[in-house]
Amino acid sequence: MSYGVSAALQAAVFSALSADDTVTALVGSAVFDAEPSGALPDTYVSLGAEAVRDRSDGSGSGAVHDFTVSVVTELSGFQGAKAVAAAVSDVLIDADLVLARGVLVSLRFLRAKAARIENGTTRRIDLIFRARVDDA
Repeated sequence: MSYGVSAALQAAVFSALSADDTVTALVGSAVFDAEPSGALPDTYVSLGAEAVRDRSDGSGSGAVHDFTVSVVTELSGFQGAKAVAAAVSDVLIDADLVLARGVLVSLRFLRAKAARIENGTTRRIDLIFRARVDDA
């Protein structure tokens, strides 16, 4: 197994989301690799947790990355957050991302969870995606 492609995958996901016209129309430049300190925008997208499993075979090293992209909003209701989550999904599902290291074999949506957090004042949608990569 190689974890070597992880940083390249994260960078490519971040770049794709930051460059997408629909995502930026909804959240502006509020796509974060890590949440900044201080005041946050009312609605933003943040890259989150990742779990990786070996998928190496006779042809070389590979891995499956299950990673989270979160949509967080202070706005009332889930409608705005769901619009952003849909845009994120549209960007990532079956994306043809070019990685600085390795090759993206596939990228698909696994599941999502929408919840109220922080005493119900904040809404959060966690989208889980699965990427299969080869460390070519």
